[in-house]
Amino acid sequence: MRYYADTDPALSTMEIEHRDTVRKLAGECVVVMENNGVLPLKSKGNIALYGNGARHTIKGGTGSGDVNSRTVVSIEEGFEAAGFTVTSKGWLGRYDDSLKNHQEKYLERIKKKSEELGMPEGMVMFADPIGIPPIPPITEHDVVESNTDTAVYVLSRDSGEGGDRFFTQKDYLLSDDEIKDIRKIASSYENAIVLLNVGGIIDVSTISAIEGIGAIVNVSQLGNMGGHVVADVITGKSDPSGRLTDTWAMRYEDYPCWSGFSHNNGDTDDEFYREGIYVGYRYFDTFKIEPKYPFGYGLGYTKFDWDFKSASLDGSRYTATVGVTNVGEYDGKDVVQLYVSAPYGNIDKPYQELRAYAKTPLIKAGESADVTLTFDMKDCASYDTGSACMILEKGDYLVRIGSDSRSTFVASVISLSEDVIVSRHKNLFKADVEFEELINPLLARDEEDITEAEKLTLDPKSIETVTFDYVTERHLLEDRRSGEHLTFDDVLAGKATVEELTAQLTVEEMAKLAVGAYESDALMQSNVIGSASLLVPGAAAETTDKLYDSRKIPLMILADGPAGLRLQPHFKADAQGNRIMGGEVFGMAFNPFPEDLPEDHVDYYQYCTAIPIATALAQSWNNDLIELCGKIVGEEMKKYFVHLWLAPGMNIHRNPLCGRNFEYYSEDPLISGNCAAADTIGVQSWGGQGTTIKHFACNNQEDNRMYSNSHVSEKTLRELYLKGFEIAVKKSQPYSIMTSYNLLNGTHTANNFDLIQSMARDEWGFEGVVMTDWYTSQEADFMGPPSDKYPCSSSPLCIRAGNDLQMPGCEKNVTDIIDAVNDGSLPLADLQFCICNALKITARCFA
Repeated sequence: MRYYADTDPALSTMEIEHRDTVRKLAGECVVVMENNGVLPLKSKGNIALYGNGARHTIKGGTGSGDVNSRTVVSIEEGFEAAGFTVTSKGWLGRYDDSLKNHQEKYLERIKKKSEELGMPEGMVMFADPIGIPPIPPITEHDVVESNTDTAVYVLSRDSGEGGDRFFTQKDYLLSDDEIKDIRKIASSYENAIVLLNVGGIIDVSTISAIEGIGAIVNVSQLGNMGGHVVADVITGKSDPSGRLTDTWAMRYEDYPCWSGFSHNNGDTDDEFYREGIYVGYRYFDTFKIEPKYPFGYGLGYTKFDWDFKSASLDGSRYTATVGVTNVGEYDGKDVVQLYVSAPYGNIDKPYQELRAYAKTPLIKAGESADVTLTFDMKDCASYDTGSACMILEKGDYLVRIGSDSRSTFVASVISLSEDVIVSRHKNLFKADVEFEELINPLLARDEEDITEAEKLTLDPKSIETVTFDYVTERHLLEDRRSGEHLTFDDVLAGKATVEELTAQLTVEEMAKLAVGAYESDALMQSNVIGSASLLVPGAAAETTDKLYDSRKIPLMILADGPAGLRLQPHFKADAQGNRIMGGEVFGMAFNPFPEDLPEDHVDYYQYCTAIPIATALAQSWNNDLIELCGKIVGEEMKKYFVHLWLAPGMNIHRNPLCGRNFEYYSEDPLISGNCAAADTIGVQSWGGQGTTIKHFACNNQEDNRMYSNSHVSEKTLRELYLKGFEIAVKKSQPYSIMTSYNLLNGTHTANNFDLIQSMARDEWGFEGVVMTDWYTSQEADFMGPPSDKYPCSSSPLCIRAGNDLQMPGCEKNVTDIIDAVNDGSLPLADLQFCICNALKITARCFA
């Protein structure tokens, strides 16, 4: 067997270049939340480091979102490399002891639980994360021994798939130990700095209320170069120009869905999206709830003045130019944000919505740069469920420009004299249970001074109404080349079409192609779910090679993300290429290599770059930066023979406690869609490597994730939870979409024809392949007990819906598909349709 991994363990040129690139750009992902002037640090010397993230900095979350990089640079290592002397080694050593004891007890618990439940240890860890060990107190002796006036406390939080976070201490809330230690540094050091090494929102109000804290910085989780990036930012070598892509509340109870979210109300079977479209700033700004830090907020190290220069309408496209001048003492970048307040009419609307944004280039102190913001007024339309139309209601649209959602001025007023139907649809997502949604209580806007605003008029005739056609039945393919034996080689050579090849396949052959390589030796022998590829060890799965001999259809390799490739960093094979099972996966050696290795065995290496987590990338507000990170991943995919990256994740941050928020970008669909599109463009620039945007749709909780039913209105789906996917598809055409585990209004997303066919393909024009999340269509004990209320999804209904690949699949999936076609309950045309989609993407990967 041929492997694409390295046989030389030394750092490769590509690895060095990628690490250097991440270090150079990741400072833009850092958000300065508070700063009394202590940052950037003016001089180097002694520094006291405390907190659970100082020496054990978290590069990214757990589960399939993990990346097995060669090394992870801690914040301690970053400061030392920058020339500081860390003088709190005694405290750090005591924390090491606490952590080691905690880890030993944790692994014992996992092993015991694994045996009791008959689940792989990796899956047990998904649902039972390690948590935080007891935090040692910072003593007066530690302060004296540190011999410095500057202390940095690094507060870390970890989370991952399979379980949501909790509104408890050591998670959303700080522990008593952490609060005492932060108070200690605030009272003992002249310069007290708190760094948040977190993947999601925590209770910052408690920290900022402590007198003596000089700065709070959200450094997020920046990948394997995080320690160097943080040191660069703290010393001013790198500009922390990040801005928040979520609203950070004063209290968790200020979020509109706090009480009913996931396990908070004890019911994880049914999730009612009662807040409707009022998520994040849409809620806080509309209902006038004061946040701790608003959406779009961030300080940086310098100050900017803005000059609104011009605005215009070209048809329905609005363009504004803003001059930005750096009036501070440091070089830096700024983010100009544009929101639109639509007129209140017959359709419910929030106070304002983000419609455009622009990141400036690096502006030197005293210099200026112009930025352009543009959007289409058609994107301001609201969905009217009664008429099933996207409608621009008549009235004045206020274009607001500002530095965050709470700091804006009205730059333009766009007047529309009559209602305009932008697009005609059909309602696709009927409620299975009726429930009341939150609506805007305001009947009119507050009076504002708009005398200085640019006045523009939108001509209703400039907008042409789009009416969608929907597929209801698919066409049967007939074998018109029956005298020939077509193969995939003929497709690649242009001698046959995918449709002609598919028409020759039997039902049995197609059923095998519709599921993954579930009989893989790697899957059978591995104790880690999501590590099931023989050709690329550590990859999540591969498609079947059952038709390679007869039809030359190759297998595709699928690897997890979204903060880089998750592959096995080190594996072994004998001289003939037979893999020797064992090694590290998910950062832990579940299956040690055997002691009696063949003398001529070969060591292979697949070290990948851990880029910043999705939330951190989004905080850059820089699509070019995200595209560059996508190119890093795409190049590593090319090198290690990975075809589909199971990323980016782009579900909306509905609630801060979702366990996978770190894998997702924002509470806002425009940010989410643009980020996913940029990531995809970067990856797919290599050709033959593609992304898989996920999880489609409403995967906003992890508890009971396979059997949770998300109840969401049509309007809310279209305007919020599906909008980001729409943007990503239209801007970048990702190779794949992954459906989610959950049900949506009573139907599993994997079985939802209207979601996959009517929405993604008919309305958005998606051209790629759709796959399930892992084990969606089978009851797998290691994925947790089946629900008493809802069943798992159906294999034949996946095919009917256009869910082309069922991953990783099982024999029952195959036989269920065959039986359904044979008994007439599943049209053969539907199976042919799915196989065509899969083969078209395979052709793109091997062209």
